[in-house]
Amino acid sequence: MNSASDDRGVTPLDRALARVCECCPVCLHARYHQKGIVHAFVQKVEVEICPFCRAYERVHGRKAHERREKCQK
Repeated sequence: MNSASDDRGVTPLDRALARVCECCPVCLHARYHQKGIVHAFVQKVEVEICPFCRAYERVHGRKAHERREKCQK
């Protein structure tokens, strides 16, 4: 399987860690609401502390607190 994320050196471990961030209730709240104390908390934690948020950024190419783009079919 050759995808754009493979070109960035994303490992299977990165994908597994990113999946945890995708399901994290705190990160989900921050991505959906885009404001408030939870959003600010995720912004502060994701870069320095949370390995799941860092993996999410490597896999998806955006920060864990950023809103996901809608799928275009």
